[in-house]
Amino acid sequence: MTTPELCRTLIVDDELLIRQGIKHYIDWEKEGFLIVGEAANGQEAFELIETANPHIIITDIVMPIMDGEELTRLVKDKYPNIEIIILSSFGEFDYVRSTFQSGVVDYILKPKLDSNSLLQALNTARERIPSLQDVGNQVEANLSIGQIIQKLISGYEADFDSVTISKAFPYRHFCLLGVDVKNHPSKGTVEFTERIKENIENALKTNVKEAACHFFPFDQAIQVFLINFNTEGMDKVIELARQLAKSDSNIGFALTEAFDHFSQLGKQCKEDLIKLLNYRFYLPDVPLLMEKSLPKLPPKSDNFNLDWFTSEFKRRQFDSALSYLVDHVQSVSSCYTMDVFEYKAFFGNIIFNITVLLNNMEYDVKELENARYSYFRAIDEAQTAGETVQLLNRFIEEVKKCINSAQNQPENINMKKLMEYMREHYAQPLTLKEVAKHFHFNPSYLSSYFSAHNNEGFIEYLNRIRIEEAVKLLIKGEANISEISAMVGYSDHSYFCKVFKKIKGLSPSQFKRKQNFR
Repeated sequence: MTTPELCRTLIVDDELLIRQGIKHYIDWEKEGFLIVGEAANGQEAFELIETANPHIIITDIVMPIMDGEELTRLVKDKYPNIEIIILSSFGEFDYVRSTFQSGVVDYILKPKLDSNSLLQALNTARERIPSLQDVGNQVEANLSIGQIIQKLISGYEADFDSVTISKAFPYRHFCLLGVDVKNHPSKGTVEFTERIKENIENALKTNVKEAACHFFPFDQAIQVFLINFNTEGMDKVIELARQLAKSDSNIGFALTEAFDHFSQLGKQCKEDLIKLLNYRFYLPDVPLLMEKSLPKLPPKSDNFNLDWFTSEFKRRQFDSALSYLVDHVQSVSSCYTMDVFEYKAFFGNIIFNITVLLNNMEYDVKELENARYSYFRAIDEAQTAGETVQLLNRFIEEVKKCINSAQNQPENINMKKLMEYMREHYAQPLTLKEVAKHFHFNPSYLSSYFSAHNNEGFIEYLNRIRIEEAVKLLIKGEANISEISAMVGYSDHSYFCKVFKKIKGLSPSQFKRKQNFR
């Protein structure tokens, strides 16, 4: 019995979660369909058509760069036999009406998208494709090698004939070679994809005598080669991969460890190959990523202390807060196992928090607020950790300009002078009255002025400075607690201990013991 042709489907939506949801609503192969690609906008989809050769395109209507309406018009003009299903929200009727005029077969409201509505629309589209009319009755026929592979890497179980697999892959071991082309200017074109496939297959035939190979695209940016070889062939495959990795700096390569069973393909692809390719975000200059040759991971960095960072900002200790942020970013950027989504989310959150903090402190953040969404978008699109850090550094420079502009106002210059004076003379028996006299202020006016411009009172600020200095001396360990008390400006040792515990949560002796155990 001949193997039926599955109905090839391309998914287009700018929201990754929507694309993932569509992929997992139904068992595609069981229903007679095969996902052959996905794209984030109409332009990506249109460029992918020649390679993926879909029968059906499922597309969102509202997308950046090229929307579903324009994609529909271009597809129907150049590929009139491709059927199109539209995804839309309730408020997009005019868009949907215009696409129907261009010849779409069906539409689904996103809020009502589920397995039943999706399958119904797909079957409606398939019925309009003459060559696939009988495929629904033939789904139980044997799947091809390519279809079995697609099922396994999609996370589904696949029944396959072990004899057929043995004929296609007659050798003892397998490995996966991943090719990351997202930074290559020619990605997405048929000629480029075919050239890579041909180069790797030819190189394998030349360098590894006993080997079989099967190519399959994982997505638009990642191409995968399943390589089958005998025991002594692994070293040759590694050497071949190293040579390929040197051939084009715009392409990244990843090679898994050897595995023994074809049925392990899906697990190896998801848990090993994709993990290695994700490391490229942090290690873009490593041409070939393999588990056994990865650089040593640095010690795990402490979690970012947002409460402390916020406190420093509110007290206008901007230099210490921003230095802490830069140091933390440098630390986490060297941890290549960190989830890329989590990494980027931190950058977006910190940009949002800084903007809100400055706004609440009555800084003029209009330019920062206007720019932050472009930062969010750029961070989301960043291809490497280094690129992401550069974006944050650029934002920090804009923050400093905003702060400096406000601090150059006369009243802020006065506040700055007050704080500098207290930091320089904290060890002396400072009082509100003496500081007011030094700056020619009325003491009660100074008290209210200080609280209004610093989010904490005169005494609170002085105590905080003194305790910060006491902490440094305790860590240094060259003086006892009683001596340190006097060195930072407290004449009453018991009052010093009380203030220290209030600010740090530990008594000076407890803090010192904790440092000694580190």
